[in-house]
Amino acid sequence: MEREIDLKEISDGRLYSANDMVKTGCNECAGCSLCCRGMGKSIILDPYDLYSLEKGLCVSFEELMAGRIELNVVDGIILPNLKMQEKDCCAFLDEKGRCGIHDFRPGFCRMFPLGRIYEDGGFRYFLQVHECPYPGKTKVKLKKWLGIPGLAAYEAYINKWHYFLKDVQGILGGMENDGMVKNINLYLLNIFYVKTYETACGDGEEADFYGQFYERLGQARERMAFYR
Repeated sequence: MEREIDLKEISDGRLYSANDMVKTGCNECAGCSLCCRGMGKSIILDPYDLYSLEKGLCVSFEELMAGRIELNVVDGIILPNLKMQEKDCCAFLDEKGRCGIHDFRPGFCRMFPLGRIYEDGGFRYFLQVHECPYPGKTKVKLKKWLGIPGLAAYEAYINKWHYFLKDVQGILGGMENDGMVKNINLYLLNIFYVKTYETACGDGEEADFYGQFYERLGQARERMAFYR
């Protein structure tokens, strides 16, 4: 989730929006897969990531848990992340060092080497200049780099998800009852991840992820209101 960072030390000192040009172009990572290795538990999945994986692979959450993703506690909240496997590489990296889920890869992977900084109820992007060693990068329009259809709707969703998790973190941080903390975590895990989203595998009609998400978010907010 959030890190304590000094932008002067890790970035080029600029903040970017979707229509800005940013120096991330890397010739489609030809011959390189360093960002898919040794990432530990850092590739955290949000509900849209899970929806995209389920849709792209035509699998369920339970099937993904059988070796592709795992659960960990992040700032007091149980969240799934991509799992590293043999040789400390992503479970979706093929033998040629190419991403097997590139068309529906998670948001963290799409952004890299960009990050997000949240402030004043919104967010902007920044470029992490020390994260990707690929030489001779070229400038690419940020929204093209992300490659997410309906980017404005996606960014609005990401913002709401982030601040919802911040609210939950504050609620859980003030609780002394471990059993209640566990129950809330299991509820959130189930409603946002385990409970199947309506998808359309293959060539089927696109399902409305955002409508499903916001319905669940409304239910979760009502539930969390009882603990304030």
